[in-house]
Amino acid sequence: MTNLQYNIVLKPEKEGGFTVIVPSLPGCVTYGKNLKEAKGMAEDAIRAYVASLIKHNESVPSDEESFIASLQFATSKMNKKMIYA
Repeated sequence: MTNLQYNIVLKPEKEGGFTVIVPSLPGCVTYGKNLKEAKGMAEDAIRAYVASLIKHNESVPSDEESFIASLQFATSKMNKKMIYA
């Protein structure tokens, strides 16, 4: 059995819940009412996506050697036209 690893992005929604995006699998997006449900929905979506790739003899990507980092920076020195373009 092979273990696959995928990074996910959990985006809180204004109306509640979380949208989940799997950057390594284009178009693999789902939603959950809370973090637990969102992660479960992401796993289901990833399994279905990977199954489709295998069915169509396509390569299956993985995030085994990558990780997510977050950057924060001040915009005070940037051109306002660039920020709000």
